[in-house]
Amino acid sequence: MEVALKEILLSKGKVWLGIDIDPSWIQFQPTRKGVRGDVTLMVFPFAKALQLPPAQVAELIGKHVKSEVSFVTDFEVIQGFLNFVFSETLWSDQLIAIHQNDSFGIADPDSKQMVMVEYASPNTNKPLHLGHLRNIFLGYAVAQLKKAHGHQVIKTQVINDRGIHICKSMLAWHRFAPLQSNGERETPANSGLKGDKLVGKYYVEFEKYLQLEVKEVLTRWNTGDFSNTSASALEKFQELDQALVGKEGKAEAAILDKIKELAKNETEILRAAQDMLVRWEGRDPETYLMWSAMNGWVYEGFAVTYQRMGVDFDKLYYESDTFLLGKDQVMDGLARGVFYQKPDGSVWIDLTPDGLDEKLVLRSDGTAVYMTQDIGTAIERFHDYPSLSSIVYTVGNEQDYHFKVLFLILDKLGYSWAKNCFHLSYGMVDLPSGKMKSREGTVVDADDLMEEVVNAATVMTQERGQIAELTEGERHNLFESIGMGGLKYYLLKVDPKKRMLFNPEESIDLTGNTGPFIQYTHARINSLLRKAGPIQIDESALVIESGEIELIKVLAAFPQTIAEAADNYSPALLANYLYELTKAYNSFYQQSPILNETNEGLRAARILISRNIAKVLKTGLIILGINAPERM
Repeated sequence: MEVALKEILLSKGKVWLGIDIDPSWIQFQPTRKGVRGDVTLMVFPFAKALQLPPAQVAELIGKHVKSEVSFVTDFEVIQGFLNFVFSETLWSDQLIAIHQNDSFGIADPDSKQMVMVEYASPNTNKPLHLGHLRNIFLGYAVAQLKKAHGHQVIKTQVINDRGIHICKSMLAWHRFAPLQSNGERETPANSGLKGDKLVGKYYVEFEKYLQLEVKEVLTRWNTGDFSNTSASALEKFQELDQALVGKEGKAEAAILDKIKELAKNETEILRAAQDMLVRWEGRDPETYLMWSAMNGWVYEGFAVTYQRMGVDFDKLYYESDTFLLGKDQVMDGLARGVFYQKPDGSVWIDLTPDGLDEKLVLRSDGTAVYMTQDIGTAIERFHDYPSLSSIVYTVGNEQDYHFKVLFLILDKLGYSWAKNCFHLSYGMVDLPSGKMKSREGTVVDADDLMEEVVNAATVMTQERGQIAELTEGERHNLFESIGMGGLKYYLLKVDPKKRMLFNPEESIDLTGNTGPFIQYTHARINSLLRKAGPIQIDESALVIESGEIELIKVLAAFPQTIAEAADNYSPALLANYLYELTKAYNSFYQQSPILNETNEGLRAARILISRNIAKVLKTGLIILGINAPERM
């Protein structure tokens, strides 16, 4: 309707008002509740151009539109707002059109440019945790939204399978894993531990031993013993120690943190991990074999977790492959003057003219950093998919600066597509107990959390006692759908940019803004439709009243909601739309009889509305990665 009104204003506006109409002036919004009207036009830009009172301009436009547009039956002016009233026939036609379109809200497949959405991208040194859940559910939902909006979508992850953090787990396993009676170290097969959890266990072990060595180094330094301390570290310690004089509070704490970090780099265990990284990049056979085996354990563990999450990927990238391309790009950029080399052999880029800082892209020992491999990964992706228009990186907001630098470096290397890359930055997930820390083993494990919410959903559903007719398999699937649906919805309903506090108990509540509330309404409508049976509806005899019109209005907003959510990379817009639609239907359901309605035309309209609300709820939930049970 808004499109038709905009077209008439642009084509006839000059005749009516005597001035050219700027398309940006035409801004519609839903008429606010409690006010007569279906859509509202803000006339302030028109009034400013005409230098007339807004109410006078609104009256003039309203009269012309009413006389020209058949579906506008009336209008009301409230100050600078022009409220148009649409005919009941328009709304019944709208309902019929929605009903006849099985793909209502979904754009034509591949009608828009190809985009790649990256999400998950875990490190292979630890299991997935609560923070990963928000990342994965968010990235998957954005990919689904883009696809629903007509884009060809490639879902991908880059697996962080190399680097110092991987070597930490490897070294700890090699040194500290207990030997079995047959001489083997601990493995998933002989321990019963899920592969990613076993490797994560040794990442935590490394940190424990590292902190013990840090204490030893600091103790030696504080007693004047600098044996086994590098000359550069000694010089830096003396500088920091002198800076401590007279400092207290936050200033003192900041310097002490720097001294602790300096001591960390002087520990034997970290030096050994750094040496292992050099040997890995040099393809040392023993190191490479250990790396391959431990990563294999992690991949098997991740696969189990992804299956329960209900997510998938079209293409996998491994940093162990792409960092080499990144190193080649750095050397090529160095030859072209994009980068520069310091006396110690490290390679940098100076971004201070761009308002940023200097950035390391290759260490002095020749090993790659995250930036190096991200450069290589981006280039390889556009090589693999020549039609690709952009990449969406789903990564937490602590990496905002990293992606500013990455996109700028790619642009300076001559890749024009860098300007189309987008960082889908999202806020961290907190617990009532505070922040999570992987290296300290204080994270909420993703597998454990999923199990917890499904178990809670099982108890809640069994207590309701409405599943007696379901088979054991159907019950299992229902419990899984409710638990996982509640978890996903809870993490998706919040604006991605916002930090959030996670409460697993609230996620499976059957009331309020929750996934199970929407799932239950979908199941309730299906129960109603089963009772109604396979009746034929005479669309020409539908009766539409004010209550029905309000529901049709919300239904009709579904395609625009998909478009806005996709364009804004925000599943929260879709999630909250589904909640508003659910609330509106439940309110209507309580106040208006449906199957018992005696007016056949009104009964038919209400059944038709119910069918299509169920259709939209199911479509929307599926886009969010959530199952829509037929029975609950």
